Amino acid sequence: MFGKLFKKTDYKKLLNEDGAVIIDVRSPQEFASGSVPGSENIPLGSIPGKTKKIKSLGVPVICVCASGMRSGGAKAQLAAVGVDAYNGGAWTKMLKHVD
Repeated sequence: MFGKLFKKTDYKKLLNEDGAVIIDVRSPQEFASGSVPGSENIPLGSIPGKTKKIKSLGVPVICVCASGMRSGGAKAQLAAVGVDAYNGGAWTKMLKHVD
């Protein structure tokens, strides 16, 4: 039971082998101050209006923000409509997974 609960996500594999995209759900101002290279900025409040577009990509989506709170909300919204979504947490931590 706990093995699945605390399973580590292999973000490098998701990005390099599975073609995942990174969506940064912070505000445009926060995004402009620094971001994961290649990530797309879609603020959390805009996610509901973009779910069809995001789902149509057909790849896993890794959501990031400043701390993991907003990205957790975005992950839940996307997963609810069938997107293979992950909460990547803080964008600064995701930098180590990007080549």
